[in-house]
Amino acid sequence: MAQHGAATADGGETRRDFLYVASNAAAVVGAAAVAWPLIDSMNPSADVLALATTEVDLAPIAAGQAITVVWQDKPVFIRHRTAEEITQAAGVDIAELRDPQADADRAPKPEWLVVVGICTHLGCIPIGFKGDFNGWFCPCHGSHYDTSGRIRIGPAPENLHVPPYAFTDDTHIVIG
Repeated sequence: MAQHGAATADGGETRRDFLYVASNAAAVVGAAAVAWPLIDSMNPSADVLALATTEVDLAPIAAGQAITVVWQDKPVFIRHRTAEEITQAAGVDIAELRDPQADADRAPKPEWLVVVGICTHLGCIPIGFKGDFNGWFCPCHGSHYDTSGRIRIGPAPENLHVPPYAFTDDTHIVIG
């Protein structure tokens, strides 16, 4: 007869070996059952996922108009620029700008400008179609942005930020 913990004469496993394997398997299953809810709780909630992207229909926006949509709790200005506004924005010497960016880099489709509507100075919301450059004007501290959302006058250190966006077709964009 075999002793406890020793292998049998034919090299088979003992009852103790089976208990070791079974108890280790139960411990692994138990650890996974405890860890899964913890790991799953780190996933973003449904309301955060809903704000991750915003789809916008551009068809109702006439040339020369702008709308404001909300993306990740931030206002986003979408402006359908006129040919005059595009020419004016493209004609600016970027060497004169505090935060030099070409209009073509900010608006891949020149007729549509999409920018986050938060002043880069202290987080105010600028007013559209105002200021010295007919872009945006932040009345709190006097920052003037042009029709490409670039800072031209005032204390703001940077241009209005361009959020990540893509055109899904000619009249729809997805922000985020």
